[in-house]
Amino acid sequence: MRCPYCRNEESKVIDSRQSEGGMAIRRRRECEVCQKRFTTYERYEDIHLVVVKKDERRERFSRAKLLGGLLRACEKRPISTEKLNELVLAVEREIWNSDATEVSSAMIGEKVMEKLFGLDEIAYIRFASVYRQFKDIDRFMEELNHLVNSKSHQ
Repeated sequence: MRCPYCRNEESKVIDSRQSEGGMAIRRRRECEVCQKRFTTYERYEDIHLVVVKKDERRERFSRAKLLGGLLRACEKRPISTEKLNELVLAVEREIWNSDATEVSSAMIGEKVMEKLFGLDEIAYIRFASVYRQFKDIDRFMEELNHLVNSKSHQ
């Protein structure tokens, strides 16, 4: 690995650890010439996951976009950003483990709702109301009843 300071090609690894929920390896290195330290990351080859939208459009999966939707759903709720990042990583890991290169936005939404259901009921309803596009109060009440019934069976 070339040193970013002196451009020497020889460095030694000082420390290695998992990063990004096991999706990368972070390595601390030291240049053998100038002795400066720097960090590198080893990741899987960048295989792009494609999301198929409801109208059949395709776009790259965006962790930031998913996190943004969750942040809106969890606004003013007692859920840490760390918890939301863990949720996004868990969903992303499940998708990658399915060996799919294309995944429907519906499948992503269902996985997120499944995880939000156990995390925070208000955030779940908020996310569901946008994701499922409730057209009227009856559909909203159906979802609330589902939540209440699931809770009473626990």
